[in-house]
Amino acid sequence: QGRLVESGGGLVQAGGSLRLSCEASGRTLSTVSVGWFRQAPGKEREFVALITGAAGNTYYVNSVKGRFTISRDNAKTTVFLQMNSLKPEDTATYYCALSRRSGYLRLTNDYDYWGQGTQVTVSS
Repeated sequence: QGRLVESGGGLVQAGGSLRLSCEASGRTLSTVSVGWFRQAPGKEREFVALITGAAGNTYYVNSVKGRFTISRDNAKTTVFLQMNSLKPEDTATYYCALSRRSGYLRLTNDYDYWGQGTQVTVSS
C-alpha cells in the first residue's frame, strides 16, 4: 500500500505561511480521501482538513477556514496543506492520513494509514 511522508513543517512567526506536503509512495491518491490532523502537546489529535477521493471535495475545521487550503497535485501523488495567517495556536505536529472511506471523515478511526508527522511551530 505504500507509506505516507509529510514534509514542510518548521518555525514561522505569527502571520506567516507554510505549505505542508503529504506524499504517498507506491500509490496515487486520486481514489482515496486524505486528511490532515494535528496534535499539540497534551491534547488529542484533531481534524484539520480533508480532500475526498474522486470528487475532490474539501472540508475544514472551523478554526482554519479561510486560512488553510488543502489541495492535490495533478499527478495525484501529493496532497498539500497551504497554511496562511498562522497563529501560535496552530503550533502542533501535523499528520496526514489516508482513508478508503467516503464522506466527511473527521475521526482518527476513519483513517487507515498515517504518516510520521511534521512539526509546525508558530512564534508570537
